[in-house]
Amino acid sequence: MQILDDIKIIKKYDRSDMLALLESFPAQCRAARRIGSEFELSGSLKSIRYSNIVCTGLGGSAIGADIVRSYIVDEAEVPVLVNRNYTLPNFVGKDSIVIASSYSGNTEETLSAYNDARRKRAKIIAITSGGELRARAERDGVPVLAIPGGLPPRCALGYSSLTLLAVLSKIGVVSDRSKDIGRTIALLQYMKDKNLGHGVAFEKNIAKRIASRLYDKYPVIYSGQDHIDSVVTRWRGELAENSKSLSSGAAIPEMNHNEIVGWDNPKFILKNFMVVILRDSADHPRNSKRIDVTKRMIKSLGVDLLEVESTGNGLLERIFSLVYTGDFVSFYLAILNKRDPTPVERIAYFKSELAKA
Repeated sequence: MQILDDIKIIKKYDRSDMLALLESFPAQCRAARRIGSEFELSGSLKSIRYSNIVCTGLGGSAIGADIVRSYIVDEAEVPVLVNRNYTLPNFVGKDSIVIASSYSGNTEETLSAYNDARRKRAKIIAITSGGELRARAERDGVPVLAIPGGLPPRCALGYSSLTLLAVLSKIGVVSDRSKDIGRTIALLQYMKDKNLGHGVAFEKNIAKRIASRLYDKYPVIYSGQDHIDSVVTRWRGELAENSKSLSSGAAIPEMNHNEIVGWDNPKFILKNFMVVILRDSADHPRNSKRIDVTKRMIKSLGVDLLEVESTGNGLLERIFSLVYTGDFVSFYLAILNKRDPTPVERIAYFKSELAKA
C-alpha cells in the first residue's frame, strides 16, 4: 500500500482537498476554543435551575454532542442527552435546556425540534454557522453561538464539540475544561505531524496501515461502553461518508449479551470481515476483561482483527486521539477505494427528493 505515500495519487482522487481539512483540524480546534471562551450567556441562563440538557442535531452536528456526552458522563449531575429526530422527548419542558446544533442552519429535523422546544417553553441555545436556525433564533431572542461556515459538516467536529463543551461549562454542567482542550490540541498537532499526516511514511503511519488492512473488508467496530462508544459512531460515519464503505459497530458489554452469538453466519462473508477494537485505559475493568475474551472468541473463528489504543493522558485527549485516527483512516481508505472523500451525492439527492414533498 505504498501508494498512500504518493501525494500525486492522493491528489488524483482527493479532488476536493479533504486532506487539507483533516490536517487543519488542530487549528480548527484552537479557533473553536477561542469562540467558545468568548461566547457570553445571558444572566437568566446562568441562574436557572435545570433538570436536563438535550442536544438536538443530526449527522456531523450530532456527533460532536455525542463525543461531549461520553466525555462528561462521569461529572455531569443532570442527564445530558443527544436527540436525533424531528421532535423532542416528552419530558422536555421549562426546566430543560435544549441546545440546537445545525452546522448549515438548515437541517430540517433540527429546525423542527427547535420549534418543538419553543412550544415546550424550554430554554434554547443555538450553535450554527447561519441559515434558518440562526434567523429563527435571532428573531426569537435565543442566544446564538456562531461558528464559521463553508465546511462539510462532518469536518466541523472541532466547532460542534468544543464550543458545546464551553457552553456546558458556562451553564455549570461541568467545570472549566480549557486546559484539557489545550492539551488535546497539542496532542492532535503531534499526531498529525508524527503519526497520521500524509507526510508520515506508511511504515510509521498508523492510519495508513489500518486503512490498508480495512481495504476490501467489512469493518465491524467494537469498544467499551464507558467513554468510547461515541467514537465507534464517528468511525462508522466517516467510513460511510469519506470511504464510501459500510460498517457496523456495537459497545461492550451489550454486545456480549447478543451479537457475539451471531458470529457464525453467513459463513461465506465472515472471511471478509475485519474487526476493529477501540480501547481506552479508562475502560471499566470488567469491560476490559470482556474485550479480551471477545477478542479471543473472534480470533478463534479465523476472523481478522486489529486493536487501536487511545493515546494521551487526559480523557479528552484520548477520545480525540481515536477520533482523529479514524478520520485519517477513512481518508486513506477512500484513496484505496479510488474515491473522492468529500462529495456525498446520495445525501444531496435525498435532500432534493425530500424538498419535493
